Amino acid sequence: MKATGIVRRIDDLGRVVIPKEIRRTMRIREGDPLEIYTDREGEVIFKKYSPIGELASFAAQYAETLYKTCNMSVIISDRDSVIACAGVSKKEYTDKQLSDAVENIIENRGIYVWRSGADKLPVIADGGSHFVSCAMPIISEGDVIGCVASVCDNESEKSKEAIGGDIESKLVLTAAGFLGKQLES
Repeated sequence: MKATGIVRRIDDLGRVVIPKEIRRTMRIREGDPLEIYTDREGEVIFKKYSPIGELASFAAQYAETLYKTCNMSVIISDRDSVIACAGVSKKEYTDKQLSDAVENIIENRGIYVWRSGADKLPVIADGGSHFVSCAMPIISEGDVIGCVASVCDNESEKSKEAIGGDIESKLVLTAAGFLGKQLES
C-alpha cells in the first residue's frame, strides 16, 4: 500500500470525502459500491465492489460454453474490466481495463451490433487483437453491473460470418439477461 499524502477529516455524520484525483485514478463513480476492509494494524481499506465478480467462475463457464457450442469468442466484464473470456487469450484480456467504447455501450444500456464498414471498437483500453462484434450490458435490479460481448479477430471477420448477426445478438442478449437474473436471486 502506498501513501498519497492526502489527509481528510471525518465529519459529524461519520463521512469522509475520497479526493477527486483518487476517484478518477481508481475509476470510482458516484453511486459505485465500495467494500470496506480492516486489518490488525488499524488500517481501513476501501475496495471497489463488483457484484458480477462474485459470479466470476460461473461467468467463465458460461463464456466457455458459448465458445464451445457456437464457436463465438466471448468476454464478460464488470463495469471496469474483463472478468471472464473464452475463445481469446485469457492472458491478454482477463482483468484488463475496458475501452472507453465498451464503457459507453454499458452506459447506454442497450445492445450494440457491429455492422460491416463501421469503426471497429476495441474491447480493452490497450487495444488488443479483437474488436466488439455484439455487446449487451448486464442489468440486475435496474443497475448496470457489467457487459457480455462477442468479439472478432481484428485481422479477419470470418468468425463474424460463422454465427450470423441475429443469432449472435440473441445469444449475447440471453447471456446478459441470464447473468443479471443470477445476481437478483
